Amino acid sequence: MTEETQKTFEEALTELENIVRSLESGRVQLEQAVEAYEKGIKLKQICEQKLADAKARIDKLTINENGEITGKEAFDVETV
Repeated sequence: MTEETQKTFEEALTELENIVRSLESGRVQLEQAVEAYEKGIKLKQICEQKLADAKARIDKLTINENGEITGKEAFDVETV
């Protein structure tokens, strides 16, 4: 697992937002802009994966007719 993938969703999103602001400012030189864009793509993928993982975990919850959580099935990230 790389340092990037160990980030929390919130950390990755904040970093991605900072990159977007930096690129939108127009004050970044071309080479730095390309590197920032590449890093932004990786952060976007990390955020999307973490959201997909969270959704899969939520989808596994079992809820009865009273709206109470009665249990959850085993969840394996590799099967998503």
